[in-house]
Amino acid sequence: MKNNKFTVLIADDEPNILLSLEFLMKKEGYRVLIARDGAEAYELIQREKPDLLLLDIMMPHMNGYELCQFVKQSPEHQHGKVIFLSAKSRDTEIQKGYDAGADLYLPKPFSTRELMAKAQELLA
Repeated sequence: MKNNKFTVLIADDEPNILLSLEFLMKKEGYRVLIARDGAEAYELIQREKPDLLLLDIMMPHMNGYELCQFVKQSPEHQHGKVIFLSAKSRDTEIQKGYDAGADLYLPKPFSTRELMAKAQELLA
């Protein structure tokens, strides 16, 4: 399966999560961009216009909610799909993610199989 026409941005301040998600997405054929904090993610969104964003919520400089709102409110970027991957799993936090414009919210730990299925679904 070739998904290389799609670009995925992974934004998380946890190196192990970045590495495993990067490996997983590249294995599926996606073009992958990596951001270690919210500011880096913001710059990559501006420059690269990714099709899918996998965002952590708690990151330095700019949180996932702010990034999601920026993407969804910007005509230039709003085509981008957003999946939150977060340790914040209370109903109020999940609702806040959807209110920010997320297409999906997966609490950590999440199933990589479910993540890949949902990513393909959102990009179809």
